[in-house]
Amino acid sequence: MTWDPFGTLGNTLWIGGGQWAGKSTVARLLAQRYGLTAYHYDYHDARGHEDRRVARRLRLGEPPAGPDPDTMWVRPTPAELAEETLDGFPVRFEWALDDLRGLVSGRPIIAEGWGLRPELVAPIAGSPRRMVVMVPTAAFRERQVRELPRAAAVGAGVSDPDRAQRNRLERDRLVAEDAVRSARGLGIRVIEVDGALDAGAVAGQVADHFRPYLPAAENRFGPRLPATEDRG
Repeated sequence: MTWDPFGTLGNTLWIGGGQWAGKSTVARLLAQRYGLTAYHYDYHDARGHEDRRVARRLRLGEPPAGPDPDTMWVRPTPAELAEETLDGFPVRFEWALDDLRGLVSGRPIIAEGWGLRPELVAPIAGSPRRMVVMVPTAAFRERQVRELPRAAAVGAGVSDPDRAQRNRLERDRLVAEDAVRSARGLGIRVIEVDGALDAGAVAGQVADHFRPYLPAAENRFGPRLPATEDRG
């Protein structure tokens, strides 16, 4: 068992899956309703883990600032981008576990993010019922791109923005498909988000899945938020 001084990992509920499926919104709604502590992987990975990322690059003899934008998004194929992302998840997952080990809560922690991979979580969770994987359907992903330009953003500095965007979207699709295969192989529930239900209803589905581990609800779900508001 991974070292867990405060017993937090054994008291965590996990939401993994694809980008732009509504994971962050669902976690926030469940945290508000049940008094849970929410951990947002993407937020910590993009901010609190940057020093670790730089240190790791230095140890590997790589430029501390990372590759240039074209090397990141334009030159590789989507399959190569997906492979690189999947290869990097185990290291990034250890950083997330360090964050979680430092949390103490009288109620469950709900951790969400695309880097919380089924094959990484399963040995820690103890039961497949403690995890759910959310992925957008192809149509919902296209809707997100239309309505939320940041859903396909790759940052500034690329020489071919259209190719970079296509590569990003295809990479995300491949990574999400891999999460589904992994989850189903481990008996972890997969929820496909198609936009037919609002965020509150999807949160209700996830709450039903986690029911054995949830305390009594403290309040109703807040305003019904469209799933398109979510970043993860």
